[in-house]
Amino acid sequence: MKRSRIVAAITNGVLVLVLAAVSVVCFLPSASPAVGVDERVVSRGNSETGVSLMFNVYWGTEEVYSLLDILGEHGAKATFFLGGCWADDNVACVKEIVLRGHEVGSHGYFHREHDKLTLSENFQEIRTSAEFLSLAAGQSILLFAPPAGAYSDDTLSAAEALGLKTVLWSRDTVDWRDKDEGLVFSRATEGVKGGELILLHPMPHTVKALPRILTYYETHGLSAVTVGENLQ
Repeated sequence: MKRSRIVAAITNGVLVLVLAAVSVVCFLPSASPAVGVDERVVSRGNSETGVSLMFNVYWGTEEVYSLLDILGEHGAKATFFLGGCWADDNVACVKEIVLRGHEVGSHGYFHREHDKLTLSENFQEIRTSAEFLSLAAGQSILLFAPPAGAYSDDTLSAAEALGLKTVLWSRDTVDWRDKDEGLVFSRATEGVKGGELILLHPMPHTVKALPRILTYYETHGLSAVTVGENLQ
């Protein structure tokens, strides 16, 4: 009886340690998406010297204009993945993004969890966004970035049927959560190489970090290019 209690205690102790380890892993911030082997998803470009800054936009109109000014000062280009409901309220800003030579992609319409949507729901959500953005931007929409990087086979099938390439990232600055200019800078620059796709958002601290990020690229032989150019 005593031996069985000891065995049970040891077993329970091991289980507690395993659960604790799993919990730590699950809650650690990730610097890159969980990308499968599906060739329909891209998380890195092909350029040897080009780095792509990808701004996912559902808020921060004032910050978007500031980002555009800074990018212009450095002769840099970026890709703005726009939420349809934000774009609907900010058509003038959408047009300004395109006027300044940047690329527009779809970020869905209502920031839904695409991995939980059916094929028809994915199709409707992506199509509504892409069609509206195409009209607002005056250009074809070729790229789709699922909110939170969440997707399923149905998501990829829907995007593919609409002629869109699904894009994730090679590194995430996590600027929406960590409101720290220094962290944004280091995450966007440390060990960066050509072909990288770097995720950001229109946040005040990201605006402050952007000039330093672009200067770092310039002094290290890199240039900020659109995702479309990076994938060529």
